[in-house]
Amino acid sequence: MKNLKKVLAVVLMTLGTTTAIKAQETRASLGIKGGLNMSNLYTKDVDDENVLAGFNIGLFAQLPITASLSLQPEVSYTTKGAELQYDNAFAQGTGKFRLNYIEVPVLLKANLTKNFNVQFGPYAAFLVDSKITNESADGSYNFEDNIDKDDLNTFDFGVAAGVGFDFDTFGIGARYNYGLSTVGKERTVLGQTYTIPDSKNSVLSLYAAIKF
Repeated sequence: MKNLKKVLAVVLMTLGTTTAIKAQETRASLGIKGGLNMSNLYTKDVDDENVLAGFNIGLFAQLPITASLSLQPEVSYTTKGAELQYDNAFAQGTGKFRLNYIEVPVLLKANLTKNFNVQFGPYAAFLVDSKITNESADGSYNFEDNIDKDDLNTFDFGVAAGVGFDFDTFGIGARYNYGLSTVGKERTVLGQTYTIPDSKNSVLSLYAAIKF
């Protein structure tokens, strides 16, 4: 009987410890993340396009669904854009588009191992600032004089996917954002309709995160 009591005590202690560990692993958490952006604009009307370097910084929450699956909403300030060379009926020349957004992705995060995870989900973004410069001296179209923030769509949306490595309160990862909304607004001049930039956002991000 005494041995049985000892066995039961050990089992109860083990169950209690396991439950506490699982509760700790599945509790909600907050954090801060930031890193490097390599952005571009993809479109069928551009002869050449160059990557712009930028940054991202923001906050995230991790809301567990199970021990290995969680929902991760974020809010961040992120830079996008590209250097675009146009040669069509409406524009000939090179312009640099620097676009700054407040972005809100909502990702499903799956831990495939203890330290390795994959992420996927939609994002929405709000354009807060932009800087367009004319990069060519011999172009027929001056991007800086003809395009400003009012000519760009305020709202952007798309999908995001990435991978990450988590180590206790620290993590690193890479993510790709694929825009589904055209950056430029449609305009009509002399009965002809065109869009500049007739392109969508594309961003590869490298980040580090600290979880509180």
